[in-house]
Amino acid sequence: MFSKRLSQINPSATLEITARAKKMKAEGIDIIGFGAGEPDFDTPEHIKAAAKSALDEGFTKYTPASGIKELKEEISRKFKDDNGLRYSDEEIIVSCGAKHALFNAILVLCDEKDEVIVPSPYWVSYPEMIKASGAKVAFLKTSAERNFKVTATQLKKAIKKNTKLFILNSPSNPTGMVYREDELADIAKALEDTGTFCLSDEIYEKIIYDNNKHTSIASLGEDIRNRTIVINGVSKSYSMTGWRIGYAAGPSEIIRAMGNLQSHSTSNPTSFAQKAAVAALSGRQEAVGLMVQEFKKRRDYITGRINKIKGISCLMPQGAFYIFVNISAVVGKRYQGKAINGSFALTQALLEEARVAVVPGSIFGDDNYLRISYATSMDNITSGIDRIEEFINKL
Repeated sequence: MFSKRLSQINPSATLEITARAKKMKAEGIDIIGFGAGEPDFDTPEHIKAAAKSALDEGFTKYTPASGIKELKEEISRKFKDDNGLRYSDEEIIVSCGAKHALFNAILVLCDEKDEVIVPSPYWVSYPEMIKASGAKVAFLKTSAERNFKVTATQLKKAIKKNTKLFILNSPSNPTGMVYREDELADIAKALEDTGTFCLSDEIYEKIIYDNNKHTSIASLGEDIRNRTIVINGVSKSYSMTGWRIGYAAGPSEIIRAMGNLQSHSTSNPTSFAQKAAVAALSGRQEAVGLMVQEFKKRRDYITGRINKIKGISCLMPQGAFYIFVNISAVVGKRYQGKAINGSFALTQALLEEARVAVVPGSIFGDDNYLRISYATSMDNITSGIDRIEEFINKL
């Protein structure tokens, strides 16, 4: 009944787990959710005010499919000021969230015979988007010993004649790791030498800790700029996940093709949400810094607690708001006669027995891990880790 491409695509497991936890909460069950990939802070008031003003002024009609000029100009200024990158309006597109921008870029660049290299662990939607394009996914395994980062040598060995695209995500979901400038320079050289495009997902750019620096790979020379599509948005940095405004920048011919595709799928991003995004990028930035400070406190606490629980451990994330928890020492143990035979089984047990919602590492490409989001209150984090510790100690 369904198309061949659609039948290969899996639903978003993170959204499924979050929805299940919310359903249990609605039924009166005391669930602590560590699944959601969104800040728990409200959107700053000046951003909401800009949207209200746009509504009051009747800014509720169609806009250009690729976004309003005012927002493109702010995005261009942001790239110049934050990343040392210069993009014209023709090299920028505004989409219905960064996920939409990623999807557009993959569909525009990839064909049936192409291959896309995805470092593993990976964000769950990358492989499904690639499948939708008809291209093939080539996973490139990383390790905790290398902070879950691909090396240039590893990448160059993996690139084949039909490799079209390499997906880079820094800071990373699910690991929270950040690539250094020298690491990116080596990766850029490998891509330049082989003629491979780069899709650089930088959505967590501003959520970064410990004096780590975000560098956009596109800023490391004209050649890599001309083969990179940079993806970003306002969802994470400004706590605007539901507003659905993301953007991409890259070579004008690629951006034009993405605009053509978008014009036949969604048309323009929501008009008044674009005005809110202008306010986010151009207005006061204090809320971003305060949010990051709070995330750092939570990160420090949760990693300290996790690393004191016998049988599980995690690295210190350098950005984003996730920890990737190694559960390999508890895989194979039993609880009430049931074997914990992987991350999904442990996730199920934690939800049913400990009333804690986490995300299995299997959907990110590694069954020996769980992803825990600390985008929730310190009270929830304290209680949730107490419950996890009590459960793990029973195994």
